Amino acid sequence: MAIQRNSAGSRLPDFPWDSLAGAKAKAQAHPDGIVDLSVGTPVDPVAPFIQLALAESAAEPGYPQTKGTEALRAAIKGAMSRRFGVTGDAGDVLPVVGTKEAIAWLPTLLGLGEQHTVVIPELAYPTYEVSAKLAGCTVVRSDSLLKLGPQTPALIYINSPANPHGRVLGVDHLRKVVEFARERGTIVVSDECYLALGWEGEEPVSILDPRVCDDDYTNLIAVHSLSKSSNMASYRAGWLAGDANLIKELLEVRRHAGLMNPGPIQEAMVAALSEDDHEFLQKETYRKRRTILKNALEDAGFTVEHSEAGLYLWATEGVEGIDGRATVERLAELGILVAPGEFYGPTGQNFVRVGLTATDEKIQAAAQRLAELAPADPSAPTEPSA
Repeated sequence: MAIQRNSAGSRLPDFPWDSLAGAKAKAQAHPDGIVDLSVGTPVDPVAPFIQLALAESAAEPGYPQTKGTEALRAAIKGAMSRRFGVTGDAGDVLPVVGTKEAIAWLPTLLGLGEQHTVVIPELAYPTYEVSAKLAGCTVVRSDSLLKLGPQTPALIYINSPANPHGRVLGVDHLRKVVEFARERGTIVVSDECYLALGWEGEEPVSILDPRVCDDDYTNLIAVHSLSKSSNMASYRAGWLAGDANLIKELLEVRRHAGLMNPGPIQEAMVAALSEDDHEFLQKETYRKRRTILKNALEDAGFTVEHSEAGLYLWATEGVEGIDGRATVERLAELGILVAPGEFYGPTGQNFVRVGLTATDEKIQAAAQRLAELAPADPSAPTEPSA
């Protein structure tokens, strides 16, 4: 079978953020500089006690353990219990080199291929689709189990709280996903990297919460990260938790492939997972930024949908003829860079994703600039991004 490639010769989609080059240049040309709200990169420093743990283990010369040290494994399980109510002991955990890497290779490492279907949300973190295409799987976008009909997907990705729109899936919804998957022997991969960042509405819960799965982790994998709650994106510190048999299978493949967290990173993870106050303080920082930015967007005429949790505001100008790309260009004139909703799926066409990951000063600057925004004119020409 011929491999479908894009215009650059790759079998994968174009990297979405490359298409923002023009809008970024326009935003950078603003007299007071750019406010980049287009990505979820933390800007606040890693807590000093985590930095210290990293430094104190920097002299270790040996290879690290792929499965993680006993201290790290215990710290992961302890944090999952304290922070998210995951109390069952039937599963296992596995540190990974950042959750983007883990998600990108998960179908491949689980042995999925051309004969398998992977279901992703209708609006989804782009790496879910990439992971399926790397393995040669068929991709189906669907938020409805009923729409899947009689087909049996090999793997279903869910994301709660969701990137980009911050929607939270409640206990009842998650139970239905688990029941659907158990009837078909489907693997459910629940991306829970924003689980600690709930703001309003339903409480975000893990797929491994006993209210959801009755402490039966069969075919369930939860994906977690310290990038958002502990500002450790540069450390590439994440983990998988869930079905002990699936974790064992992934461990064996990752051992062969040399996919292991560096030893000093494992020690830093132990520190971060053993202390909760820094995570709480970081959440409160994001809460303040969210309030300022959400109010500013709504005062400027935007509608913010969902966004009950996570690090983004899902916003639309709500004017016929003004889609997300046009909004990106209008905001770039103010020196504000955001991501168009189309990055995450066709139903995001009229939206933009606005990140909370900027300093307090930059968030205030964005709010002040939004106050200058003129009403949207759908007939005005816009320059497409390069």
